Amino acid sequence: MKLAIVAISFLCFLCATAVFAQSAPVLSNVPSPIQMQDHPRRASEHAMADEVSLLSSNSPYTYAQGEVPLADLAAPMYHTPLGDIARAIRKEHSTAPKAIKVLEQ
Repeated sequence: MKLAIVAISFLCFLCATAVFAQSAPVLSNVPSPIQMQDHPRRASEHAMADEVSLLSSNSPYTYAQGEVPLADLAAPMYHTPLGDIARAIRKEHSTAPKAIKVLEQ
């Protein structure tokens, strides 16, 4: 009984605070335009920096441009179709030994 009273009073307190929070005049209704900060150095045009390599000078990294046929890259992997797998499992299931039914009286 005491637990129910505590729970109901807590629920009432929670609802009352929610009601007061919704009607509290926190923000004014007067609109204020956004003031953007001026950054002349960032907005002006200037020369780009020199190119810098991210790799070391003795790196074995090389690249080439052009098209390579897909057959030259790797052999295609063969995947057994799911239908063939299902047929093999069904055939294996039909040839498997069955349980013997024994009736005890």
